[in-house]
Amino acid sequence: VQLQASGGGLVQDGGSLRLSCAASGRTFSRYAMGWFRQAPGKEREFVGHITWSGGSTYYVDSVKGRFIISRDNAKNTGYLQMNNLSPDDTAVYYCAAGNGGSCEWNYILWGQGTLVTVSS
Repeated sequence: VQLQASGGGLVQDGGSLRLSCAASGRTFSRYAMGWFRQAPGKEREFVGHITWSGGSTYYVDSVKGRFIISRDNAKNTGYLQMNNLSPDDTAVYYCAAGNGGSCEWNYILWGQGTLVTVSS
C-alpha cells in the first residue's frame, strides 16, 4: 500500500481546507489512519487518527472541534477536513497508516506530505 496526500494550499485565516489521502492497494481498510503535521522549524506532531472501520476518531486538543477525520474504505481514501484555520495551523501535513495512536512508530506507511499555509 502506498499513500498519496493532496489538497494542501494557501488559505486565509478562518478558512477551510480538506486534505485527502489516497491509498493504492486493497489493504487500506485494515489500517488505522493518522494525520500528522510539521510546522516550520518544529518537530512533526500528531493531529489525530481514525480507526480502520471509521467508527472512532481522536484529536489533539489544539484541533478538536475544528478538524474532522473521516475515511471511505470503498474508495481507499481518507480525509482531513480543517475548519476555522489559523496561521498556527501552517505546516506540512502527512497521512499515515498503521495501528493508530499518537506515536509515529505505530505507523508503517506514510504519504509524502502536503503543505498548508494559512495567511493572517
